[in-house]
Amino acid sequence: MESIPYDKRTGKIWFNGKTVEWGDANIHILNHGLHYASCVFEGERVYDGEIFKLEEHTQRLFYSAKRMGITVPYSQKEINDACKSIINIQKVKNGYVRPVIWRGSEMMAISAQKNKIHVAIATWEWGSYFDPKLKLKGIKLNISSWRRPNPNSIPWDTKAAGLYMICTLSKHEAESKGFTDSLMLDHEGNIAEATGANVFFKDKSGEIHTPIPDSFLDGITRREVIKIAKGKGIKVVERKIKPEEMETFEGCFLTGTAAEVTPVSQIENYNFKVCNTISELSDAYQNLVRKKSAA
Repeated sequence: MESIPYDKRTGKIWFNGKTVEWGDANIHILNHGLHYASCVFEGERVYDGEIFKLEEHTQRLFYSAKRMGITVPYSQKEINDACKSIINIQKVKNGYVRPVIWRGSEMMAISAQKNKIHVAIATWEWGSYFDPKLKLKGIKLNISSWRRPNPNSIPWDTKAAGLYMICTLSKHEAESKGFTDSLMLDHEGNIAEATGANVFFKDKSGEIHTPIPDSFLDGITRREVIKIAKGKGIKVVERKIKPEEMETFEGCFLTGTAAEVTPVSQIENYNFKVCNTISELSDAYQNLVRKKSAA
């Protein structure tokens, strides 16, 4: 299924309050969301037929829309119900859900005061974001030449389409050099995040360190993993981290809805071990999302 282009797939998509055929969920080429990035979205995981943290994702979707000056023409409950409905219609058991909100085509200029707000929700079966074999031994990252912008210049705490332009550029740059993903620094040169996931480091004392999310998204998975770690008695330190500090860390991993908990074996010239702590956090996260009791 993963090899089929997304515009060639079949089934149903929830589109502006109705369930339509996959191929009929179309928009005009002159829509504001495409040309001016007035578009927000979410990425949600389905585990054993249920969406993990659905309400939290929908809350963030509405927050992102509000920050972008977009009034969503549906309630949060209606979006939650629509997400649940479409995964049942599509019979998705372990997959991905993509709610997306954008401005339409009534006005084609910077101003978009009269544009209709559109909402769609698509879902599909989906496995691991990173190659499972790579995840076992840890993925490799470069350090991106692009940086997360100054928080005064963008709505950095939203999941808005325009913020991902430099993520795509960074990931393409990394892949062209043989890396799986890219580590991005913030505007001050501190470690920020990967292209679509938050980053954590384990030091020699067993403590976990992670950047303060003050210029990038504080991921829902990030927060859950912090809770898991603290529940295991692991001290989690949120602070500014300089790139050169990576020399002192033993382990590294990424977290995200797509990435889940993914070990990192290398960032540029810094090497890390896939240690027991990271494996245990990954197992505990899988137990959480699949509602299994901890061993």
